[in-house]
Order: sequence, then C-alpha cells, then structure tokens
Amino acid sequence: MSKIIDKIAWIYLQNGRVLGARSQGKELCYLPGGKREPGETDEETLIREIKEELSVDILPESISYVGTFEAQADGKSEGIIVKMTCYTAKFTGELRPDSEIAELVWLTSQDRDRVSRVSQIILEQLHKENRMM
Repeated sequence: MSKIIDKIAWIYLQNGRVLGARSQGKELCYLPGGKREPGETDEETLIREIKEELSVDILPESISYVGTFEAQADGKSEGIIVKMTCYTAKFTGELRPDSEIAELVWLTSQDRDRVSRVSQIILEQLHKENRMM
C-alpha cells in the first residue's frame, strides 16, 4: 500500500514561465504551496502556505482549479506518492521569499532537471496546453 503526501500548489504563470521556489539547503525547486493542516480546505491551505512562503495574499474569489497530479516523492522510499492539487489565483502584495524559501525562480518546460518528479509532470502538462514555454 502506498503512502500519499497530500499537497496543494499555486501555479502562477507570467510571460510563459511558472513561478517556482527553492528552499534553504535544497537543490530542487518546487511550485509554491504545501501540506494542509488538519481540517483545512484546499483554499485555506493555499492562502496560508502562499502567505507563509511568498508574503502575498491570495484573493479567495480568484482561486481556480487546474488539476491534480501524482508521482513518486523525491528522496522518499518507493511507494511514497506526492499528490499535488494545483490552483491558479490572483494575489495582492509583492512576491518575495519568506520563511524557509531561499529564492524564487521562473521555470520553463526546459527546467525538468531543476524540479521534483510531480512538478515535471505539471510543467509538461502546462507546456502541452500552450500555457508556458
């Protein structure tokens, strides 16, 4: 039986690129977001995580479901799966790395080697839909 790591991610596209983040001490980049707290909805998780990581406020009425993607979790034993539910949303404030985030990066579909397995699948999907370079 596989273990699921349930995550929520924000897809913010600009000029054919998607916003990514890299944590302190890590090499791989990921889509901003994170794990839900007990009892939280997807929307509540998204709003809280993006505020913690990027210092901006997601506008709840603008949240739009993109898709749910699954892949083997990087650096975890076989059978541990990351399930990432992705949303787009508008925000207020100025994007800047906060808490454990070392840097913000703009990713294209060519950046497969810079992101986790589940993020690779998401980048491929966005590229197929002509939403990113």
